[in-house]
Amino acid sequence: MDLPKFKYFPDPVATGDIVKSDAVCECCGKAQGYVYAGIVYTDEEDCDSLCPWCIADGSAHKKLGATFIDEDAVGGYGSWDSVPKKVSAEITQRTPAFSSWQATQWWTHCRDAAQFLGPVGRKELEAVGPDAVAGIKANSDLTDSEWDAMYADLDKDGSPTAYLFRCSKCNAFGGFWDCD
Repeated sequence: MDLPKFKYFPDPVATGDIVKSDAVCECCGKAQGYVYAGIVYTDEEDCDSLCPWCIADGSAHKKLGATFIDEDAVGGYGSWDSVPKKVSAEITQRTPAFSSWQATQWWTHCRDAAQFLGPVGRKELEAVGPDAVAGIKANSDLTDSEWDAMYADLDKDGSPTAYLFRCSKCNAFGGFWDCD
């Protein structure tokens, strides 16, 4: 069975947010071969196993009250473009989240949520290209010298890490960086 498609998170398997597993989904009661490996906010005391299908179709939200990212984090707590409520609901209720060092944020641009491409270090960011580097720098709120110091240490698997997004409308890059 093909994994469901997430409009704003094109490859959650590559980022490790959805993993292969024989675990039974706590929503549908089936072992689907994959589970969500991230944080779930839910009314249930323990919710360690959700399949991506129950996330994508909204069943996990409807049945268990599951959300995956804080609603205010969509748009960076007011730092980026505001989005319609239906877009925010798509991110918070039907899209896997990703882990960051501090508070996870979802970059928005052109009044839409952007697609999360993954965590990146300097090497990965440079491989995407100068527009990706510029997109993270523009959202960093750092002086040039502070940026240079942080950028030199940027590490996909360490700290600091950048979280790269691409606008669904205009293909601009953006996102944020974070450290422990």
